[in-house]
Amino acid sequence: MERAVPRTGGEEIHLYMRTYYSLLRSSGMFQIETLIESHVAMGSSLHVGAAETTPDISALIYCLLRLPDCMPHVRRILAGQTEQSFVGAGYKDVDDWERVYSPGRRRRQHFDGNETLVVYVVSRSDIDDLVPLLTAYQLEWNKLHYLLQNAVAREFLAAHQEGELTQDDLLILANVLRIPVEDLKRLQIVWQPNFMSTLRQIATERKTMSLGLTSGSLADYRRATAAWWEELQDTVIQACGIDPEQRPLYFVSSNTHSLVNLLTGFAHRHELSIVDYIRAHHQDSLLAEYEDIRRTSYKSLENFLYYVLGKYLSQNPDNARQKLSSEEQHIGIYRVPNKHGFEIEAQIIDLSRLRLDWFDTRLLHDLDLAPLADSNALILNIDYPLGMAAYEFLSRIGERVSHIAGVYVMGKAATLNARIGDVMLPNVIHDEHSQNTYLFENCFSAADLRPYMTTGNVLDNQKAVTALGTFLQNPVYMSLFYREGYTDIEMEGGPYLSAVYEAFRPRRHPENEIVNLYGVPFDIGFLHYASDTPMKKGQNLGAGSLNFSGVEPTYAAAIAILRRVFQKELTRLQTKTPETLLAR
Repeated sequence: MERAVPRTGGEEIHLYMRTYYSLLRSSGMFQIETLIESHVAMGSSLHVGAAETTPDISALIYCLLRLPDCMPHVRRILAGQTEQSFVGAGYKDVDDWERVYSPGRRRRQHFDGNETLVVYVVSRSDIDDLVPLLTAYQLEWNKLHYLLQNAVAREFLAAHQEGELTQDDLLILANVLRIPVEDLKRLQIVWQPNFMSTLRQIATERKTMSLGLTSGSLADYRRATAAWWEELQDTVIQACGIDPEQRPLYFVSSNTHSLVNLLTGFAHRHELSIVDYIRAHHQDSLLAEYEDIRRTSYKSLENFLYYVLGKYLSQNPDNARQKLSSEEQHIGIYRVPNKHGFEIEAQIIDLSRLRLDWFDTRLLHDLDLAPLADSNALILNIDYPLGMAAYEFLSRIGERVSHIAGVYVMGKAATLNARIGDVMLPNVIHDEHSQNTYLFENCFSAADLRPYMTTGNVLDNQKAVTALGTFLQNPVYMSLFYREGYTDIEMEGGPYLSAVYEAFRPRRHPENEIVNLYGVPFDIGFLHYASDTPMKKGQNLGAGSLNFSGVEPTYAAAIAILRRVFQKELTRLQTKTPETLLAR
């Protein structure tokens, strides 16, 4: 087989990475300003306006959604893997600092209330994500700072201390900042209710941040993930007496809501309360969508309810969350949030305790699932990690679990040939981390998802690239892959396949090879739903979001995963003797 993957096109990207890794080797902190030149030279597809004097609002919003709200006050950022690493760096009371969150990233972060932020990292991919975010954020902040120094800007900020801005006000401010009014409104939505106060702070001070790394060895990352697994195992044993190391395990990497929504039926049973919530909060567009679904049959009511359920639980009440948690545990679903170190939630699902009458009916079609009551298998679902963290987690699980029955990965990806909302199923993944090209049999085909898709396409037999980071891509880099037929750009596939290789081969994964994974003794399944179209200038998740359009591909993928797990487990139950099943 001829191997055709690009060998050029990433020089500027690798120069940028070499620059910040060399700086992070220092025992002290370095100024983010040092990276501006190499960041701009990279020509990132997520930061197309980096070199311009006018603000790139899409890039800024992308950063705002992936950094905590305290960033306007932050001047120092310290990254590390464990509490001990921060203690060793002189930060002994980090756990007592305020816990802060980012909507678009699952990282454990603490803010001291003054100007220091500590960030827990799981793998080097967190560094490759965090550094460009901080650099782009500072760069765009300082563009706004410069534009807010003229007399018109100062008079505007002084005259608008409080209150709503009129359309004329927005026009004036957009003109001052040299951006379209639509971009200004998007920024206003993200910063509400602190829109004007944040602009005043930007006008007052130029952003200057520094970054340091407490430790960064491979051993440190491995110790952190080993501690994560031990905590998960102990929590599950104490909660329900189940040791996940001694059970057949179906590993799933997805989000923390799709599988449980399909299995618990909670949204369907609480439909009236969810609709009442929509009315009470004047969500007119959602109410219109609900009424349209009730009048027609081509849209999924369940998908709609799952989408609104997240909003309902966030606004409603602890009693709703407590009820959901109680019902989950009643049917053998256990959430395991880690209490120490980095942030990665997991779920253990005991197949034998699930209630079939609560299932989304799409799971039951043509399947007799009654024999699942005799199963001793578990599903382990982890909240999809970032980049090389996927390798760290699955490697640890492979070392500890006696029987992995399948590996199923669902997540977002950028697409070079499809539309937002389409689903791509690769059977070739080129990994930029190991430089391996992995060939494997994807256990899913388009036929497994098409029944649950009414608008988007399902594209199987695709070729994917596991990129080093979301910012670490540029048009030259992507066009080279595109010419070789790689149209699916994502973050975790290659690292997961490196761990799969080590789960059934007697050595560490190779590098810079074509790696044949046909014949793996368990399922491998990858389902990527398109969330970005980077070949269209500026089209990234800073320019918009999946919103309701992302629900259908998400649940089509989740349904396909659960049905595949059920089919595999039914086959296993038929071929194993009762004595063999009880032995595990």
